[in-house]
Amino acid sequence: FLLVCSLAVIVQDDCYSCFTLCFGFIWICFSSRLPKGNRSFHVTSTLLLTIARQINTYVCSDPSMSGAIVTHGTDVLEESAFFLDATVNCGKPVVIVGAMRPSTAISADGPYNLLEAVTVAASPLARDRGALVVLNDRIVSAYYVTKTNANTMDTFKAPEMGNLGSLVSNVPYFFYPPVKPTGKNAIDIANVTEIPRVDILMAYEDMKNDTLYNAVASGAKGIVIAGAGAGGVSTSFNYAMEDVMRTYGIPIVQSTRAMSGEVPSFETVMDGAQHIASGYLNPYKSRVLLGLLLAKGKNVTEIAKAFKASTAN
Repeated sequence: FLLVCSLAVIVQDDCYSCFTLCFGFIWICFSSRLPKGNRSFHVTSTLLLTIARQINTYVCSDPSMSGAIVTHGTDVLEESAFFLDATVNCGKPVVIVGAMRPSTAISADGPYNLLEAVTVAASPLARDRGALVVLNDRIVSAYYVTKTNANTMDTFKAPEMGNLGSLVSNVPYFFYPPVKPTGKNAIDIANVTEIPRVDILMAYEDMKNDTLYNAVASGAKGIVIAGAGAGGVSTSFNYAMEDVMRTYGIPIVQSTRAMSGEVPSFETVMDGAQHIASGYLNPYKSRVLLGLLLAKGKNVTEIAKAFKASTAN
């Protein structure tokens, strides 16, 4: 196997057995590994900022580089992929890849997934599509991808939007020409030094208002509510959200705990305080976007406008 172009491979989680397949191309590894044995839950926004900056600096600015590959554990892969999709905007493909089976398993999927990731990242057809997640012969937009099953290999999907393409015998095929997801925000992180804390609160029956105030007291600068249905919460909790937004100026984004679907845009009538609807972004991606917007110093009105772009109404 031999690649004739250059790729940057960002090694940031366990994928050690994958590398033997790819002896034929140029490896340029910028970032430090996480300590061996750490899972992807140890990935931090600080590390993601570093990776995004490295890609912007070393890949986007170098005409000899075709793209970048980020190896990643699958637990929170979709969050990291969304982060990179928002912060790397040079048109070159950034492919995030992982494995559902450990390298010690029979029929481990890591080596072949990495081979497919390399193939996609090297393809001119992958340009101008944002960050891509490649596993199990699937090519999925990082903007929409989610992990749909805790165990199976065919887990990363975009439930409503579908895959961008697939691989057959390691040949990538894209179903559509390059297009940007509706409402996608491009975030310039050149002057961003840290991402403010954003908490996610899951809505449930008999949810108490103090869960919201506890998040504020713990230092959250933004809050995402994973509401029932289309972002719903109890009347009492709704009043508590209004109070937090008015009193503390903390933006609250309402998403859904459902697997798919939209949280539509709406405004409350209490003192003009505005809830922010997540549109088609799930709670985890809403948290990432809200953190990035806060890091850029955006106010509640500007944040609402950014999320509004991803809603249908």
